[in-house]
Amino acid sequence: MPDVLARNLIDKAVIGSDGSELGTLSTITMDPETGALGHLLVTPHADAGVDEAELDESGRFAVSMASVQAVKDHVVVGR
Repeated sequence: MPDVLARNLIDKAVIGSDGSELGTLSTITMDPETGALGHLLVTPHADAGVDEAELDESGRFAVSMASVQAVKDHVVVGR
């Protein structure tokens, strides 16, 4: 994957590899000591089928960076 600035990803659609629309990218977490990227925090669409137990206090769910498959007009994650 080519380098992409994180600020260019915010508000992009997040889509599952099965074609399902999951939500909108809210932010990306990282470890400040190592610089390693952690998770995408996604604001889910109402019909994304996300269990409320998976949501944080801001109503977002985490997707591991390891599951990111592609970044173009949207972010594709493994499902």
